[in-house]
Amino acid sequence: MTDFVREGRLFRVSGFNPSHRQLFLTSEALREDRTTTRVEVYIGHVELMLLKPFYGHGLHIRRATAEEFAVLSGRHGIPAEDAEYTWMLERDGDSFVVGGHPSWREAEYKLMVDRTSLYDASKPWPPEYPVESGHVS
Repeated sequence: MTDFVREGRLFRVSGFNPSHRQLFLTSEALREDRTTTRVEVYIGHVELMLLKPFYGHGLHIRRATAEEFAVLSGRHGIPAEDAEYTWMLERDGDSFVVGGHPSWREAEYKLMVDRTSLYDASKPWPPEYPVESGHVS
């Protein structure tokens, strides 16, 4: 299993499109945390989520353990078949999303120039500058 770990960065909920059930989480390059990249996380097919508006210590996206899922299922009525699509957003937190496999993209902020999002469908992919990407499985 591949987790997404970016600890020590400030992430925010940058968008949710209810008609397409898409969630976006973003971390900008900040002088305070000495980062130079922009990181975006996308989760599609969102069925249920419990989020914080900001994650001041970063993200650790991973599949919920059996114990965590049992608690969430009992508390929120999540059906058993959604266990494989329940993602925890923090190492020890309560934030979670039931949805498709999260994907992420990361690029040097200064190279993005006029691009406002790494998931901007109106721009070509991949862009002309280096980008790292992956998904949580």
